[in-house]
Parts: sequence; structure tokens; C-alpha cells
Amino acid sequence: MTDNLLSSLGLDRPETGDDAVVPFTLDKLDTRGRVVRLGAALDTILSRHDYPLPVARLLGEAVVLSSLIGSSLKFEGRFILQTQTDGPVNLIVVDFDAPDGMRGYARFDQDALLKAAEAGKTSPADLLGKGHLAMTIDQGQHTERYQGIVALDGNSLEEVAHTYFMQSEQIPTQVRLAVAQMSTRGDHRPRWRAGGMLIQHLPPSGLSAMADLPGDGDFDNPDMVDPDFVEADGWSEAKALLGTVGDLELCDPDLSPERLLFRLYHETGVRVFPPQELEERCTCSADRIEDMLANSFSDEERRDMAVDGEIEVVCEFCSTAYRFNPHHFHSES
Repeated sequence: MTDNLLSSLGLDRPETGDDAVVPFTLDKLDTRGRVVRLGAALDTILSRHDYPLPVARLLGEAVVLSSLIGSSLKFEGRFILQTQTDGPVNLIVVDFDAPDGMRGYARFDQDALLKAAEAGKTSPADLLGKGHLAMTIDQGQHTERYQGIVALDGNSLEEVAHTYFMQSEQIPTQVRLAVAQMSTRGDHRPRWRAGGMLIQHLPPSGLSAMADLPGDGDFDNPDMVDPDFVEADGWSEAKALLGTVGDLELCDPDLSPERLLFRLYHETGVRVFPPQELEERCTCSADRIEDMLANSFSDEERRDMAVDGEIEVVCEFCSTAYRFNPHHFHSES
């Protein structure tokens, strides 16, 4: 290839490693997307709480999905993914602090998890159970939050993401998520890794190469089905090729996002853009927690919180412990 061609395709730079998201376009297929590869950042999130393996994998998928969506924000804000269900893993919260910070937390019922494991029901869909998933975009003060809610009814996070984009955004979307533990020689423990890819049918310049999704995007609703709906050939091809990617390819530390994209889409052509680095980053701080204690609780409530003369608050995300003297607040009020 000539230098100009390499430059036009975004390939005139070093290949991308871990903890980064790589945007790309498939111009001939009217498709755009992102690939994310997570290594040390995800391992920190999952290892910090010593989650059981099935719980860690599920939370890892949620972190990957949040990274794929949150990294697309064009402003400094937050993307929050939260599930609340009746399953063994009854709460997941992933907070993506645009443009590059992420943190995550899962709450689970130990007894329910053991029963699920004994019954061989530890897939992400089994662990989630029934409930809902909320995706929230918070652009900061003086702006309204945008929130989309999708029902969880024995669905995987991949399936839920497809439903969310069909119903809330009316954008044809396909998602692949993979999480794994991998060992390297000389390391004392396996490390968590993950990868994911999201593609969307978005013709350039607002042109429509495919009819709008029928009705509200719910293809299972017979009242909303459009018998004349025809999926664009380019989108069908983009989805079919994504469907061939394996979990190992998404997680493989020796297979860069650029090489993976070339492997999948070299025949139709793929254009990659500069990567965006990601990091594990908690937004908690002593000042924020102090403000919360000062403004949300009375003197009596703060005294009741104290143990051995101190109020201790532990961040659920990063496990950092903050300690305060309850008399400190009284003296300032």
C-alpha cells in the first residue's frame, strides 16, 4: 500500500493495545462502529471486590457495553448503565465518565447464586433474571437527563442492547461482547480481559439507504410488523461478518483491533480512526462525601451513623474508606 492509502484508511500509526476504543466506518456498507479492548482497567474493576467468576463475567460485559456506548459521547458528561432485577445478580451499575473514565459495581445474593450454580444456570441471562435495564445520559448541571429503559426478561446484555437501540433510537445496531480470564507465564494469577464491538447502520450525510424500522422497532409485536420492510444488503453483510467473530478474537491480547477489523472487513473495506484511551477511574472524593453527609442528614442522623466516634463511608465502586468526625459537621452548621 502507498503512504497516502494507508493514511486514508487510518492505518499509518502503531496498532492499538489494551484499554482503548477504536472507531471505524464501513463506507461501502453504510455502517459505523467501535471496537473496545480492555485489559488492566477491567482487571482492576473485577478483582477489587473478588467477585465469583459468573458475577465478574457479567459485570465485565456491562463495562464493555458501557464503554462502547459511553465513548461515543461528544461532550463531557456521564453515561450510566444500571440493571435492577430479581435474579441472583440483582443490581449492576456502570458509570462511564466521558471521555475516558469508567467504574463498575455488582450486587448479588450469595444463596441465590449458589442455587443457580448447582442448577447449571450461570449464563448472563440466568443471572440477570427479570427486571429492567436503564441507560442514562447525564450532561451535567442545567441540562435534562436522557434515559431509556428496556425490560429484562431472560435476555443477555447483547440482546438487550439490540432492543434498546431498536426501540429508543430507531437505529439498526448489532453488539458483540466477550469477557475472559487469561494466564501468562510468570504471573501469579489469571487476569481479566474483555473485548466488544458495536456496529450501526448509519448512512452518511443523513441519507437513508434503508427504510425506517417498522413501528417502534419491536419486531415481536405483530401489530407493529411492516410486511414490506426490507433490510439493506450492506447492513445484512455487516451483521453477518460480525457474527463470525469469536470470543477469543475479541479478547486476544495479540490481536489488535485494527487487525481484527481487517480480518472481518478487508473485502468490503474498513476505515479506522485514532483510538481513544480508557482508564479505570472512580469519581468519589472526601469532599463529595463530606458534602453529602452535611446536606443530606441531620445532626442526630450523623450521630447515629458514628461507630467508635467516627462516621465511615466506603465507596461501593473502589472500596476506598472515608472517615469523618460527626462533631465536625455540627460545628460548621
